Amino acid sequence: MLTRLFYSVMVLSMAVFFWGCTPVSDNGESGNKGDLLVVFLVRHAEKVDQSMDPDLSEDGYLRAEELAMTLADANIEQVHSSGFIRTKLTAKPVAERFGLEIDLYNPKDLYTLADQLKAVGGRHLVVGHSNTTPALVDILGGEPGSAIEEKNEYDRLYILTLTKDEVSTVLLRYGKPCSSLPSNISASSLDVPQTSGSALN
Repeated sequence: MLTRLFYSVMVLSMAVFFWGCTPVSDNGESGNKGDLLVVFLVRHAEKVDQSMDPDLSEDGYLRAEELAMTLADANIEQVHSSGFIRTKLTAKPVAERFGLEIDLYNPKDLYTLADQLKAVGGRHLVVGHSNTTPALVDILGGEPGSAIEEKNEYDRLYILTLTKDEVSTVLLRYGKPCSSLPSNISASSLDVPQTSGSALN
């Protein structure tokens, strides 16, 4: 019951947000696609183990499906994932729902991805890692907030809306809530990975 209520409140919040942030031209129609960029950013869902390139766990597959349900009315136009199994599998249900291919990006070159998103405009899902997701939010001019807790935080969903004049950030939670998160996490891991030795969790 609480999960259903949580989901309903979250969807309502998203609907209100999109209604208020979509630009409207003088004739009442939606603004030019190139003038608006909406980016949904998530970390991959729960992984089955701590190996280099693990599969999703049972909870992870469930969360990936819940992400697709959450974004069912978001009109996603492109889905982006790093090349790891866990990120691609998290992105897959959303891509399938909208009939899209998954575009792979280099998680060690987030500036290039940010430039590509800004050039194209439209609505995008980006699936990344515990360190790259808030880092990309920061690069795009948003508010990343605290660092993602690597061990057990998988429910964070950022929504960034970029117009010519400003960037707005909304942080939501989706799927099964991640419990026991420490309250004193600092945003200390926002450095963008630049070397092949950087961990992607």
